[in-house]
Amino acid sequence: MVHAQEKKRDRNTNFLRGAEQTCVLDAFAWERSAEMQCIRKQTSRSKSEELLHQAQSQRVASLNSKLLGMEDDPDLQFLLSGAGLVKVRSSSWKKTRFYKLQEDCKTMWHESKKTLRSKQTFSVEDIDSVRSGRQTEGLKKYTEEALEPQVFSILFKGRRKNLDLIASSEEEAKHWVSGLEKIISNMSNLSQRSKTEHWILNCLRKADINCDNKMSPQELKNFLHDINIEVDDEYVKMLIEKCDQSKCGSLEGEEIKHFYEILTQREEIDVVYGEYAKTEGLMSAANLLDFLQKEQREQVDLSYAAQLIEKYEVDETAKAKQQMTKDGFLMYLHQPEGLIMNPAHKRVYQDMKQPLNQYFISSSHNTYLLEDQLKGPSSTEAYIRALMKSCRCVELDIWDGSDGEPVIYHGYTLTSKILFKDAIKAIKEYAFKTSEYPVILSLENHCSVEQQKLMAHHMTSILGSALVTKPLGEHMPTELPSPEELKGRFLIKGKRLNKLEASFSDQAAAEEEETVTEEEDCRDDEEESERNSSKKSKTLKLAKELSDIIIYCKSVKFQGFEHSRTHQAFYEMCSFKEGDALKFAEKSANEYIHHNLDKLSRIYPSAYRTDSSNYDPVPLWNAGCQIVALNFQTPGPEMDLNQGLFGRNGLCGYILKPSYLRDKASEFDPITLTRGPWLKHKELHVMVISAQQLPKVSQKTASIVDPLVRVEIHGVPADEAEKETRHIQNNGFNPMWNENFQFDLYVPELALVRFVVEDYDAVSNNDFIGQCTVPFTSLQSGYRHVPLFNKNGDLLSSAGLFVHTVAVDAE
Repeated sequence: MVHAQEKKRDRNTNFLRGAEQTCVLDAFAWERSAEMQCIRKQTSRSKSEELLHQAQSQRVASLNSKLLGMEDDPDLQFLLSGAGLVKVRSSSWKKTRFYKLQEDCKTMWHESKKTLRSKQTFSVEDIDSVRSGRQTEGLKKYTEEALEPQVFSILFKGRRKNLDLIASSEEEAKHWVSGLEKIISNMSNLSQRSKTEHWILNCLRKADINCDNKMSPQELKNFLHDINIEVDDEYVKMLIEKCDQSKCGSLEGEEIKHFYEILTQREEIDVVYGEYAKTEGLMSAANLLDFLQKEQREQVDLSYAAQLIEKYEVDETAKAKQQMTKDGFLMYLHQPEGLIMNPAHKRVYQDMKQPLNQYFISSSHNTYLLEDQLKGPSSTEAYIRALMKSCRCVELDIWDGSDGEPVIYHGYTLTSKILFKDAIKAIKEYAFKTSEYPVILSLENHCSVEQQKLMAHHMTSILGSALVTKPLGEHMPTELPSPEELKGRFLIKGKRLNKLEASFSDQAAAEEEETVTEEEDCRDDEEESERNSSKKSKTLKLAKELSDIIIYCKSVKFQGFEHSRTHQAFYEMCSFKEGDALKFAEKSANEYIHHNLDKLSRIYPSAYRTDSSNYDPVPLWNAGCQIVALNFQTPGPEMDLNQGLFGRNGLCGYILKPSYLRDKASEFDPITLTRGPWLKHKELHVMVISAQQLPKVSQKTASIVDPLVRVEIHGVPADEAEKETRHIQNNGFNPMWNENFQFDLYVPELALVRFVVEDYDAVSNNDFIGQCTVPFTSLQSGYRHVPLFNKNGDLLSSAGLFVHTVAVDAE
């Protein structure tokens, strides 16, 4: 809630940084300008209002472009003017629509598909990427190659469909692509203060209904409602009286700036800063070092504190004295050094030279699906999305195509089909954009020998030298290679006709003579087994060309732990359906851990998850399973945990397992928790202090969130816990809790800490607002901001929590 008590701000602190310094004041001092007065005198009322609206829109656009560092940028100016684009949906549906960037420089306006007189908008923040040329399935299918320079696609986050567009010329296409890419990049690089400034400025602009650059009591109330605060008329009256120096009953110019200062004041930051600002009311480098060592528990020296001041202080006078103002302190707290996750873990920091089986590997199930398992669309875009999220094991379910080309789809269902070769091309292009470490292609092969040969041809010709087609080195290996050795390489998982040792001898495979039982031996997926249980078991011949490129991931049937110990080679791997794997993880955890010491295991969802829901991956990670495949297209707690586990180590898709999951003498059992080096009892203290700029979860005009925060611990059963704050009524802008929780952790290396924010509902389930999951070992102590991610795993640019955490050894 907006705090009624005004605090005196440091006069030496700039109100805003750089280009931001005059945005709010300038935007609402506009009505005093000579130009505007001239407009009012020389035109009729209606014409004056129209011109004033246009002039103010231009002024706001100018301020926002300056804030984005794109003042006078020709691409941005083109987007602000707008242009016609042909929207492509099919070969017969191609219609011209007018697109225009609004003056907030983040909202795209376009004509509705239903009528030219209506309008629709989408936010630039909802865009995942912009691709020039015919790079999507739709443009490849529905446009001619000659249009390549004029076409581009806007790809959205989540499940929203791509927007395929044709510009009137190559030059205009370049304006669109370059302009949008620059806006996306510049917005992501804005400081938290700049984002807040940008958002509030445009909310104020929107609330000024009559465009008179004044804020009446009702407009002020509407504005507060728009930024997620519900207040009564008495409170609005109090705010007006507090800021209305001219006593005219509304706010304008400097009064609006004063209101902005009250609104964005962080009382909790004031308290923390005041404790350590002991040098002329400011923080010296020594004061900051004291804060870093006592509160943040960082082992740093005075030079590091001085570097932070040099890096983040916004006031040049203070910076010259090696002092930090409150604004500089807040700036620091919003930077990587002040966030909940250790910034050193944002890069690859783990040993990447161990065998593949010693890592957790980010993995996807039925990767080609965008939605459910029965009738949803298959798309190469699904592979791109998974790979861009650093997924390192993708699945391809391949069947004979009617025209001789293998296709990918979910067999015996109504899911659509895509060409196998198109999927391989997409994988080749996007495999190593976010991670340079190896990608495993898990093949579900249902094809005839002839189309298997074509599969092998496509993979060898498209993937080229990046495809591993023989063991590394000149001699037969005794263990799997490391991620480091396999950088930029592809591995194929599937059936093989003979042992890998045959690669170093004259032993020849019986080409096309070996058979595999599709139900019991060749298939990994439970779905097919369940679906065909009443059908006669059939065999599938395996082409030598395909067999020969299965090197380090040969699929074999699991026949028990004892059989695996005595018969299974290091390059042979088993797949486990969800139910079996969870049973092993609960009843035979230590045996499962030992099985996973030198062999890869893949887990996949139950056949009954036709809605593409997910299972809890944590018990399987606890048992050392490496390839825990999830439905990447389905958001939820399970994917949040996956994103949390793999969000460290440079987002490379590989996480080194703890030593006790790699030690052959390990007696670790996550269920019984016998004594051992894994047992490191910690007390985690979490204080949930406040939140900032939480988004509305309902599009209804009257909706204001009632937020609460839940802190969850995921790990071994003894560590599983959750605790929840009370809910705050009608305030999503700056709610404050100041509630303390304590958690006991016994195996901290396997613990994930999940912060969840929900909108409280007394009569139904709470609505999800955002979350952040961080491995306990990556958690920073002290006062930290917690970034929040939406249900699709995308960052909520301005929203966050402010917490205090500390972990201590339990006595």
